[in-house]
Amino acid sequence: MPRTAFDAHERSRWAGRALAFDSSFAALCAHPAPALLDAAHVATGTRVLDAGTGSGTVAGLAVARGAAVVAVDAEPSMVELVRSRLPSAAEVRLAALPHLPFASRSFDAAVANFVINHVGDPLAAISELRRVVRPACRIAVTVWPDPPPEAQRLWGAVFDAAGVDRQTSVPTVDAERDFARTPEGFAGLLDAAGLTDVRCDAITWVHRTDPEAWWGAARPTASAGRAWCWRPSRRTCSPGFVAPTTS
Repeated sequence: MPRTAFDAHERSRWAGRALAFDSSFAALCAHPAPALLDAAHVATGTRVLDAGTGSGTVAGLAVARGAAVVAVDAEPSMVELVRSRLPSAAEVRLAALPHLPFASRSFDAAVANFVINHVGDPLAAISELRRVVRPACRIAVTVWPDPPPEAQRLWGAVFDAAGVDRQTSVPTVDAERDFARTPEGFAGLLDAAGLTDVRCDAITWVHRTDPEAWWGAARPTASAGRAWCWRPSRRTCSPGFVAPTTS
């Protein structure tokens, strides 16, 4: 069962949308994946957990490095898609933070690429990653910042230009569970989970995409809604923070 109203909303928003995500936002989210694995010291023989695998970008890269990969996601269609791509090279399971079906100290590393934004209790999620990783091993996570990057701000600008009423009843992370989406706020969350040697870096990149893929296939997955009216040729984006830490 979802832990919070925000978690329930996220489950509903992503239900059955693995292919839509894979053909749109997956490429945007893929950029920091190699750095994420580097930060977690993922190499040949590393037993690594990819929490919130999505369409399997990080898991696939970890398999290519020779790691022993376990990938989980809360959305059944994502799990099905990743299993079809990595049928024997990785263990792929249905599971959601902050409740993972693994014994404590089961992994040499854990990574979560743009997943903490999608959980209703971020501190519990990070604490659960810490629980399943062996002492002195690495956890690396990325989050989207606030204010949002250019690509995410674009949708609000489109709705404003079109005169569309904004939906005001969408659940958000409870204030007492939330954290500032800044490098300092993110680092503070990791500190609060008991991680040590925390480092948080802001990263930026340019994302280029086919307009039909971005505005067509992405329509069912965007939090801004499902009715868009403008099709630019490409956008630049300034996403995320990456934070490698020691458990």
